[in-house]
Amino acid sequence: MENLEIAQVLSQMADLLEIQDANPFRVRAYRNAARFVDGHAEPMRRLVAEESDLTQLPGIGKEMARHIHELLETGGLAALDELAETIPRSLIDVIELPGVGPKKAKKLWQELGIETVDELEQRAESGEVAALDGFGEKSQQKILIGIEQFRQHRSRFKLVEADLLVTPLLEYLQESPEIERLEVAGSYRRRVETVGDIDLLAIARNAETVMDRFTSYSKVTQVQLSGSTRGRVSLQSGLEVDLRILTEPSYGAGLVYFTGSKEHNIKLRKRALERRLRLSEYGVFREEGEDQQVSGERDPWAGELIAGRSEEDVYAAVELPWIAPELREDRGEVEAAAKSELPVLLELTDMKGDLQMHSTWSDGKNSIEEMVAACAARGYEYMALTDHSKALAMTGGLDAKRIREQWEEIEEVQARHPEIRILRSQEVDILADGSLDQDDDVLEELDLVVVSVHSRFELPATEQTARVLAALQHPQVDILAHPTGRLINRRPPFELQLDEVLHCAKDNGVVVELNAHPERLDLKDTQLMLAREMGLKVAISTDAHRVRDLDLMHYGVEQARRAWLSKSDVVNALSLEEFLKTW
Repeated sequence: MENLEIAQVLSQMADLLEIQDANPFRVRAYRNAARFVDGHAEPMRRLVAEESDLTQLPGIGKEMARHIHELLETGGLAALDELAETIPRSLIDVIELPGVGPKKAKKLWQELGIETVDELEQRAESGEVAALDGFGEKSQQKILIGIEQFRQHRSRFKLVEADLLVTPLLEYLQESPEIERLEVAGSYRRRVETVGDIDLLAIARNAETVMDRFTSYSKVTQVQLSGSTRGRVSLQSGLEVDLRILTEPSYGAGLVYFTGSKEHNIKLRKRALERRLRLSEYGVFREEGEDQQVSGERDPWAGELIAGRSEEDVYAAVELPWIAPELREDRGEVEAAAKSELPVLLELTDMKGDLQMHSTWSDGKNSIEEMVAACAARGYEYMALTDHSKALAMTGGLDAKRIREQWEEIEEVQARHPEIRILRSQEVDILADGSLDQDDDVLEELDLVVVSVHSRFELPATEQTARVLAALQHPQVDILAHPTGRLINRRPPFELQLDEVLHCAKDNGVVVELNAHPERLDLKDTQLMLAREMGLKVAISTDAHRVRDLDLMHYGVEQARRAWLSKSDVVNALSLEEFLKTW
C-alpha cells in the first residue's frame, strides 16, 4: 500500500469512530495520523521494510504503528472491519458529501435509515431530509447538488493521487530486464487535473514475461484482460491501468494516439488525409491503389510505413513540429503549430520565487527560518511569507500587533539568509462586504498584499462578485489568491462572474494566482487561457504549509503549460530586480 491508501483507511476509521461517538481524542488521533501519512514524503512501506520505528514519527503512536504494519502486511485492517459490522461502511461516502459530515450522517442513518448515497438521494428528493432537525430545505438542496458532483468525481483521481499510485508501479515494471521502454500516456501525460485511468506503453524483449509481471503486481485486485500485447487491471485504490506492448517502429505513433486527446488526434488524422496519408496508432502510411483488406477489414499495416518510430517523426509527416502533450486539447494548437506560432512554454526552471506560503506563525508546520532555507535551497531569488489574517481564527491568523512582531523575526532571518529576499506579506481575508481583514497602515507597509476568500462560499454570484471586485479596487492589493475557492473532487468553485473579476484585476494592476497545490489548481487551465488572452499576469504559488509542499510548484507549472503560458506571463518567473520593479 502507498501512503495515500493508508491515509484513506485511517481517515475511514476516524469517520466511523465519530459516528460511533468514540472518544474525541481517539478520533483526532486517527485524523492526525492520516494527515501525517498522506503528506509524508517517504513511503511507509519503505520505512517498514527498513524496520524503522514508526512511533518516532509525529502523530504515530503504538496503535497507529500497528495499523500501518497490518495494512502493509495484509492489505486490510481488522479494526475497520469490526467497526463496519455495527456501522455501515457505505456511510463514509455519505460523510464526504458537502454539508453532511459525520454527525449529520449519523442522524440520517439513525432517524431515516439512510446508509448509502443512493438512499440519501431518494429521501432528499422526496423532501424527508429537509424535515429533519438541523437540515432544512437549503441543506437538502445542497446535499442533492453534492450528490451530483460526487457521482461526477468518484471515478476520477486527482493528478497527485495518480502520481502516488503510478510511480511504484512504474518502478516495479522497470525492474524487469525485458522492458526496453516504458511511458505513461493518456490524460496523465497531458497532466489533466484528474484522470480516469492510466495507459502504459512499453517496448519489451519478451512481451509474455512483462505481461505476467504486470498482472502479478501486488496491488492488483482484478485482472480484467491479459493478452499477448495488452493487459488491463484494477488496483486496490480503484484505479484501472492498461498496459500495451508496442513494436519499436510504431511506438511513436502509439504514444501520439494513446496520449490524445481524441479531438487533437482527429485534427492530426485530417491533416494526414489531406496529404494522402493514413495516420493510426500503428504509424503514418502512404497507400497506393485499393485499400488492402484482411478478414473483411482494412489491414492496419497496409501501405508504406513512412513514420511511427518517434512522435517527432509522426508530426513531421503531417508537416507539423512536435507539440507538447499539455497542449494537445484541440484549442488551436494544431493551427498554431502549422504557422510556427506555438508558445515557448513555461518551465519549472523558469520559476524564481514562490509567492504564497505559511509558517508556524499561523497554520504552517515549519518555522520562518526553515521555510526560507528551503526556498533558498531550491534556488529561488525571493519568496513571500503569507501567514493568514485574523478572520481565519482557526489558523491563528495575525492581527496588526502580531504581524509587526513577525516582521522582527523576518528581519533577523533575512540577516542570516542574504542569498534570498524575504518579502513581507500576508494572505488577507476578503470579508463578506469586500473590505480587507487588516488595517490599512499595515497593508501599506507590506511588500506584497495577497487577498483571498475563505468564508461565505454560499453567497449568490452577484454578491460574491461584488465582494471580490470591492477588494480588488483597494489600492494596496497585489495578488488575488485561489480566485474560485475550489477544492478538486471535494468542493466546487463558489459562484462568481469570473470574467468581471479578471477585467477588474487587469484594470487595477492586480495579479491573479494559479494556486499550484494539487488539491486546488485554481485557476483552471481554461480560465488561465482567458487571463492570458486579456494580458493579465499570473503568479504561480504553492500555498505551502510545510517545507515539502514547496515541491508542489511543478503542478502549477504543468497547469500553466496547459494554458499556453510562457515565462513572460508569470510574475514570479521574473528575476528579483525585475520583480521588484513591477510593484
